[in-house]
Amino acid sequence: MAILAGSAGAGAVAKSAAGHDWTRFNLDARRSGSVPFATGIGAANVSALKRQQVRLPGTVDSSAIYLHGVTIRGATHDAFFVTTTYGITLAVNAANGSILWKWTPPGYRDWAGSYRITTATPVADPSRRWIYAASPDGRIQKLSVADGHAAWRVSITRLPQREKIAAALNFANGHVIATTGGYIGDQPPYQGHVAIIAASSGRLLKVWNSLCSNRHGLIAPSSCASSDSAIWGRAGAVIVPGSGKMLVATGNGNWNGSTDWGDSTLMLNASATKLVGNYTPTNTAQLNATDLDLGSTSPVLLTSSLVAQGGKDRTIRLLSMKRLRGSAPHKGGELQTVSTPSGGEMFTAAAVWRTTAGTWMFAADGGGTKAWMLKGSRLHEAWSNANGGTSPIVAGGLLWVYGPAGGLRVYAAKSGKLVTTLQAGPGHWNSPIVVDGRVALPEGNANDHLTSGVLDIWR
Repeated sequence: MAILAGSAGAGAVAKSAAGHDWTRFNLDARRSGSVPFATGIGAANVSALKRQQVRLPGTVDSSAIYLHGVTIRGATHDAFFVTTTYGITLAVNAANGSILWKWTPPGYRDWAGSYRITTATPVADPSRRWIYAASPDGRIQKLSVADGHAAWRVSITRLPQREKIAAALNFANGHVIATTGGYIGDQPPYQGHVAIIAASSGRLLKVWNSLCSNRHGLIAPSSCASSDSAIWGRAGAVIVPGSGKMLVATGNGNWNGSTDWGDSTLMLNASATKLVGNYTPTNTAQLNATDLDLGSTSPVLLTSSLVAQGGKDRTIRLLSMKRLRGSAPHKGGELQTVSTPSGGEMFTAAAVWRTTAGTWMFAADGGGTKAWMLKGSRLHEAWSNANGGTSPIVAGGLLWVYGPAGGLRVYAAKSGKLVTTLQAGPGHWNSPIVVDGRVALPEGNANDHLTSGVLDIWR
């Protein structure tokens, strides 16, 4: 199932940094993308990393997750877990790149090679015994870490041919959290919605619809008069620490401030039964008409009181959480607006690094990478460059940014100085993880509709 290449040093692990997990996209439920523990990789040794390429039965247009020291097939392993665009989920031995197990969704042959895909990163259960993954049939499945068998499968859409699970899955309060969007071309009917699933049983507990939000539960898309309003930003639902509230952003769609919430930043209560905060740009009608999705990125939780929201309109908005509160419509009122890194459309998640000196935000778009420091209630540019990238992460004082044209660039996070570039092939929305002396990065583009792919592992 795997063809291994360039495996020199495959067994080398930084022992002093071992023993941490990476359980979901951007590491934590708040999607910080910032690693608070030692990884065993820093500026002094990153250039010495050796790459292994693991051949996969599909493209992984997302990121890997990682569990250390788990029992798989009766033995203890450190393992990466990935989901391909056509829904195959695999456990990959982090030490040597071998495939430990593979789970293929029923009906795989019906959509393999077609437009029907998922780009959702899986999420691990806190017990470390299960992972949850998406597939193009509109289902979420609970898979055993030990052998890959499915304990349950649940549908979160009545029309998987139109509603896609694009954003990363999340987990909070015993619940798996997933969101839906549409496919390229915005072919109606579909609606962006948030689905809350009981992790223990697989029961679909709640659905919050961003269009026809007065209707509670899973709806047939054609039964709602409005279409679109996808929740498709890479980070999906962002969890607010403490309260468990959820932040999501929607794409182009109708907005009326009561039941339809296209092109908005939204806050839901922890059970997704109620809208408790909202923000919509004053030019929402223009954004909708020109397909400039506000929700091409997910909200960025900077502090307990500040949120940043990027978008396809080449703008990042700094928002006050206090001004978001309530179900009454809130239009405008941004604290600040800044340009995206290169002034291009933004499709990536930002990383937030909290240091004793202050809070940093790092973001990339197709033509640049930029760092800001938060001072008071303002973002101040710290450095920038003209190298495009996907969703960055911060680990070991380094900023890791994958360029879709190829190459994983590693910068000194505070200065922006390029430390090294690790060789990698081209991709799309793929992003790296850095943990336990290892780096994992999938390559490839979901829109190529391939049934093969590559996972790069550096050690």
